[in-house]
Amino acid sequence: MTKTALITGASRGLGAALAKALAPTHHIIAVAKTVGALEELDDAIQTAGGQATLAPMDITIDEAMQQLCRGIFDRWGSLDLWVHTAIHAAPLAPAGHLAPKDMEKSIAVNIAATSRLIAYVSPLLGTEGRAVFFDDPRGGQQFFGAYGATKAAQVALARSWQAETVKTGPKVTILDPAPMPTATRARFYPGENRDALTDPSAEAARLLPEILG
Repeated sequence: MTKTALITGASRGLGAALAKALAPTHHIIAVAKTVGALEELDDAIQTAGGQATLAPMDITIDEAMQQLCRGIFDRWGSLDLWVHTAIHAAPLAPAGHLAPKDMEKSIAVNIAATSRLIAYVSPLLGTEGRAVFFDDPRGGQQFFGAYGATKAAQVALARSWQAETVKTGPKVTILDPAPMPTATRARFYPGENRDALTDPSAEAARLLPEILG
């Protein structure tokens, strides 16, 4: 039976690269808001001989995530792997001048949605499945208040889940990706030399043994 991999944030960057890297061994369930980017991902996966199910959904909508996980259960009964790359990168601003709407969206995407997804996906993963999150060192750096605080909270949730499931499963892994020329990073460092960064496909290939190992 083909294994299943849920990729939240699959439309671009590391999420899309990992979806392509996992496609030879997994049926990819690709979640993102951007329909066009998901369709491009699906074309690439099919061209390489893989299969994907597209789920153009907003992870902050609780009912949509319930529907997604119920659909996975109804079709496959379980899930082998969940890779969570979805993130909101709020504009950089001093801590005393964070726009309320930016902070609220950061909390909704980076913390609240992650918390709900852990609750919904965990039963699908059971004792043998795997969940993967990605750390970021910028928490506490100047002007990264909204992103840094909420990303750190997301990773703290993942670390708690990791500690709680050491003996019972699923296996929770938190990885440190290299800097990549993603849209998120471009918002933070608009004048950066992107040629010096690691291509997402190369980084996906480097991380794959840790994700599957």
